[in-house]
Amino acid sequence: MKFVCFGEIMGRINPVGYKRIVQTDNFEITFGGGEANVAVSLANYGKSASYVTKMPDNLISHAALRTLLEHKVNVDDVVFGGDRLGLYFVEKGASQRPSTVIYDRKHSAISEAKKEDFDWGKIFEGAEWFHFTGITPALGNNVAEICIDACKEAKEKGLKISCDLNYRAKLWTPAEACETMSKLMPYIDVLIANEEDSDKVFGISAPDSDISSGELSKEGYKYVAYALQERFGTPIIAITLRKSISASDNLWSGMLFKNGEYCFSKEYSVHIVDRVGGGDSFGGGLIYAISENYSNQDIIEFAAAASCLKHSIEGDFNEVSVSEVLKLMRGDGSGRVQR
Repeated sequence: MKFVCFGEIMGRINPVGYKRIVQTDNFEITFGGGEANVAVSLANYGKSASYVTKMPDNLISHAALRTLLEHKVNVDDVVFGGDRLGLYFVEKGASQRPSTVIYDRKHSAISEAKKEDFDWGKIFEGAEWFHFTGITPALGNNVAEICIDACKEAKEKGLKISCDLNYRAKLWTPAEACETMSKLMPYIDVLIANEEDSDKVFGISAPDSDISSGELSKEGYKYVAYALQERFGTPIIAITLRKSISASDNLWSGMLFKNGEYCFSKEYSVHIVDRVGGGDSFGGGLIYAISENYSNQDIIEFAAAASCLKHSIEGDFNEVSVSEVLKLMRGDGSGRVQR
């Protein structure tokens, strides 16, 4: 089964360790982005993952592609053109100081892409799954139209389509997000959201939940999933549940709504090394488990366990294997040295 992921990969620049941007003399650069992170997870799980984007033909872009290739992600359908690769700066939070992300992605190559840049009929040859996030159509009306074209072609070819809402206030307004995502939702088979996305994008919120205080209601999230399915007819909906104790410590779990059944994963107490990419690792785990025909309960357990492990790993990518996820999923979360 071939999985196609479409979006923007960027250079990730951050101070070493937990230094603040204003105090550091040294930055390190890696690469990441919502859909690229999912592609890497799927490749790590042994799936055939293909990544599609547009990027300038320069050394920075080729460094990003080499990183994907090292993770066995196919990049044959990457389009070259435009002037720059987007960047983002990450200042990791600790204790009561939150993490901060600063984007430097305006006029990136993918944000100025044209519909004719991508031959979706060719790209989807031999594919069975298409994944994108709400970040990609947020890059501009032109990119939103490309996403719609891709979804139409994917649906005609019988691919499953998944989307992580991933609302980004720095890219568009709730009204803009609602208008565009409402056009894309009829194509989506698997929707991934969190405690803010459905509220910001569609005005559907969980009763008796307060994200700032970390208070979450399971019944409230059942309501959110049901309301999303009622409005758009989406067959599978997964919601991540994060209780923030501080920037360093969270309680993490997930919920799946499929075939009228609500399944909640076990809740993990997570001490965070790097939370950027945590949602993408959930998405990668979810897609893998669905494609492997896991039971509903095991689907959400695998996704939550995969994402739990990602919170302990530096960088955007979830550098774990299926066996490691299964081990945690089945109850071994002691962290004891493996000899």
